[in-house]
Amino acid sequence: MNRAPFARTLVSLLLAGVLGGCALGPDYQRPELAAPAQFKQVAGWKAAAPADVLERGNWWALYGDAELNALAERLQLSNQNLAAAEAQYRQARALVRGARASFYPTLSGSAGVTRAGQGGGDSTTVSGSGASSISKSYDLSLNAAWELDLWGKLRRGLEASRAEFEASAADLAAARLSLQSELVQNYLQLRILDEQKRLLDATVAAYARSLRLTENQYRAGIVPKSDVTQATTQLKSTQAQAIDLEWQRAQLEHAIAVLVGVSPAELSIAPRESLPALPEVPMALPSQLLERRPDVAAAERRVMAANAQIGVAEAAWFPDLTISASGGYRGSSFADWIEVPNRFWSLGPQLALTLFDGGARRAEVERSEAAYDQTVAQYRQAVLDSFREVEDYLVQLRVLEQESGVQQEALDAARESLRLIENQYRAGTVDYNSVVTVQATALNNERTNLTLLGSRLTASVQLIAALGGGWQVERLQQQAPQ
Repeated sequence: MNRAPFARTLVSLLLAGVLGGCALGPDYQRPELAAPAQFKQVAGWKAAAPADVLERGNWWALYGDAELNALAERLQLSNQNLAAAEAQYRQARALVRGARASFYPTLSGSAGVTRAGQGGGDSTTVSGSGASSISKSYDLSLNAAWELDLWGKLRRGLEASRAEFEASAADLAAARLSLQSELVQNYLQLRILDEQKRLLDATVAAYARSLRLTENQYRAGIVPKSDVTQATTQLKSTQAQAIDLEWQRAQLEHAIAVLVGVSPAELSIAPRESLPALPEVPMALPSQLLERRPDVAAAERRVMAANAQIGVAEAAWFPDLTISASGGYRGSSFADWIEVPNRFWSLGPQLALTLFDGGARRAEVERSEAAYDQTVAQYRQAVLDSFREVEDYLVQLRVLEQESGVQQEALDAARESLRLIENQYRAGTVDYNSVVTVQATALNNERTNLTLLGSRLTASVQLIAALGGGWQVERLQQQAPQ
């Protein structure tokens, strides 16, 4: 038998499979976006080159709080939601390895023994006994199969798996950033409550002194009993406000405990007299925002995956070519099982094509194209949302800064008014009702001032998160186009 034509055909098929560069389906192109050249709320923002792998660093260190830094590190190690996201990331990485393995031949081996029997006689025989025979068969074989990627189905599948893996990595980064942001916001609000508690405790002490003064004046017959009751009401009301802060602080402390992966009973954060610093937030570049925000990156990579799946669906219209080979030994006697006469082998290509499927392949292509359109819309929406969030927090920080300046002036005036009215009350020129009114105004301004500071701290965290996390200004400048 002349095996030369068969060998040439086999070699040609192998070369076609290995060297063939065609892959069905569209090559990926980033969806077009109408990205603004700069943010409306801040002047001077310029376009820059993408920076997908820009190091974010420990951005929470901007607040200059060592305890916050330690809690953020614990979150990295012990948060259970982060652990779940990391496990999902490892699953996606394993799927990429599985998709890459499909490019290689599969090799399998088997060994077995079979005992079989068959009854003798004719089926038309009514009576009599038929002879039967029992046989054994020993089998040892090695099988190999290799699917050639003529139409790019495997390549598109690997492309989709890689994109999903990268999207999973971005999901992990987004989960980490979200949890870090939540931790920092909770911690900053806890410190604001500590400051409010100190303010109310100091106010309670001042009101207690006022009550003692009023009681002394009442016993001396200088003021009526109503002044004493008003002073008592003012004192007790402020004490109640101070007590109310305790459950709010406890809930924030419990939330922080869960974020760092421990039960609330295992974490206590002691009150402290200093507040974290309000950082100067440098302005990032809008074109880098699209690359640095992990949720936007994840959305785009899912567009890549959906685009590759179109090629996988289109490849189903073409035949699959598989090269298979097998060989081994098969005999009826164990003693001479592994002998040349019992050897067998086979080698050859196989083309498989679905001739009729009732429109299933066409429906799958249409589904893949629709899924791609869906991911494009989701990506564009993610980009729009990212710009909206940044604009929101920029204007919030700008307005809160202006409001804080005016509120500080109101607070200074309220303090001066309180000092004057207390002196007038001691001199007997005004009644205690005037003092109570001014005291309430001063306390409200003090608390409003702290609330504004808390809002500014929270908005700064939200802006940093909306920009994709921390940054290094030097690296931004190095990567910006000239």
